[in-house]
Amino acid sequence: MSPASGSRAPRWLRLAPLAALGALLAGLAGSGVLGRVSLTTLEADHAALAASAARHPVQTAAAFLGLYCLMAAACAPGLFVMTLASGFLFGPLLGGAITLAALVSGGLATFLACRSAFGDWLARRAGGTLARIEAGFSRDAFAYLLALRLMPVAPFFMVTLAAGLARTRPSSFVLATAIGSAPSSFVIAALGAGLGGLFARRAPIDARVLLRPEIAVPLAALAVLALAGPAIRVWRSRGA
Repeated sequence: MSPASGSRAPRWLRLAPLAALGALLAGLAGSGVLGRVSLTTLEADHAALAASAARHPVQTAAAFLGLYCLMAAACAPGLFVMTLASGFLFGPLLGGAITLAALVSGGLATFLACRSAFGDWLARRAGGTLARIEAGFSRDAFAYLLALRLMPVAPFFMVTLAAGLARTRPSSFVLATAIGSAPSSFVIAALGAGLGGLFARRAPIDARVLLRPEIAVPLAALAVLALAGPAIRVWRSRGA
């Protein structure tokens, strides 16, 4: 037996982290937590949530961060609403920072689990096709991931899984995720803070709210971010 094969972990051991994340997702769904992550629930419970954050700011922020990390790691739906809630509860700056910390840490857990579980398996079965994809990632993984992260229309978990399957370097993944996810994290948190102000004033939520500065400005920033990824790709292709 060669040293390389002898050091290779058993298949079941490499699948264990992925199985743990699957169990985590099932637990979140079974507990009813995911069912409560919605704009309707946020609006209905805004007074109680705001009061809890005001009375126990550190504990509330820690609990929120923990839940957000778990949801991000389990690839659970509702991350957009969680980011809105972070801005509503903690303001655009702290809410954006909490969101970014959760996305980086939770995404890294998913990335490492997927990378260890499927990387070698895909490499053996995809052959030259995957080798060419990996070569493209390895040449400029940071810029590629950064462009994908800058686009809030690209699902966070899909980008994470793609990076893990392509066996991107963890350092490139963390850095690109931290930088690329920062703009949307703070912008969406600012949008959540604006919605929180509307909830507190019991203002009607209809099409007219789009004209309010606290809503219109973050939405305009999101539109700019949605165009950032394609613009970067066009700029890089012209410079190639």
